[in-house]
Amino acid sequence: MRAPVNVRRGVLAVAGIGLLLASSACSSDDSSSTPPTTRTLASQQSEAPDLSAYPALPAPAAPASATVSCTYAPAGQASKQVQPPSTDGVSTAGTVGVAMATTQGPIGLTLDRAEAPCTVNSFVSLTEQGYFDDTPCHRLVTSPGLQVLQCGDPSGAGNGGPGYRFANEYPTTAFAEGDPAAQEGMLYPRGTIAMANSGPGGTNGSQFFLVYEDSVLPPQYTVFGTITDEGLATIEKIAADGDDGSMSAGGGKPNTPVQIETVKVS
Repeated sequence: MRAPVNVRRGVLAVAGIGLLLASSACSSDDSSSTPPTTRTLASQQSEAPDLSAYPALPAPAAPASATVSCTYAPAGQASKQVQPPSTDGVSTAGTVGVAMATTQGPIGLTLDRAEAPCTVNSFVSLTEQGYFDDTPCHRLVTSPGLQVLQCGDPSGAGNGGPGYRFANEYPTTAFAEGDPAAQEGMLYPRGTIAMANSGPGGTNGSQFFLVYEDSVLPPQYTVFGTITDEGLATIEKIAADGDDGSMSAGGGKPNTPVQIETVKVS
């Protein structure tokens, strides 16, 4: 996982804000998958960060074609056995509704194929195979500047995945390779669902995080949809009880345990 947030020139410099999976806390080689990390987490700062100092994510570009081909490379042992997703003719049009039932209440999602077709394709494939059913949300971060709930690792250890990995999509793809802006903090708005990863090189797997308050991260975490108001209310209820602080990258296990019971495409 990337490291916590760091104060630089009076601004929050989120170098690897904790949305990594769990190599230690956030990795996606699927030997790791824990929520984001921040180079010195906001919780370690004397004051809450000024989020107005951070730019919004760039607008997503319109899809260049009606379908794309995706690559899902083998990576480690799967936490739960599944087949990899289809790779050809993946649609870039429309949205997908997802109903997530948890022990703390419903969390509805709307996935956007235009933003991240390969990510949505993977998430839907895992959902249809029951991969997320009866699995925990293993990490909660409640620090100002990074407020997320991370799920998607059946092992609950923060380093598990589906046995394959794939490349980042939006917003990473909005930046040219080597553009330093791609490593600077930007606002991931409240209500965003994005992928956790274990760093550069196409390390997305199955772990994802749910942003319940505006959070600052470099645009290295694929955004692939939004959370319903009802879902945000469920997450806020969980966040109100805090976390156990057990993760060096920031946050820890939710004090109120959260188990995903079922996930269904609606």
